[in-house]
Amino acid sequence: MRILFDQGTPVPLRRYLDGHIVATAYELGWSTVTNGELIRLAEQEGYELLMTTDTNLR
Repeated sequence: MRILFDQGTPVPLRRYLDGHIVATAYELGWSTVTNGELIRLAEQEGYELLMTTDTNLR
C-alpha cells in the first residue's frame, strides 16, 4: 500500500509500516500545499492512505 504522511505525522511511525511504501509531503515537495490540494495530489499519484494530524479535514 502507498501511504502519504502529512506534515504533522510523526515520521518514526514509518518503521511500523514495514511492507508498505511510505512517503512524506515534505519529501515530495508538497509541504506548503493546502489540504484540499494535498488530497488531490495524493489521489492523482496513487496514494491509498493519507495519515495526518489535522483536525479540520472534511
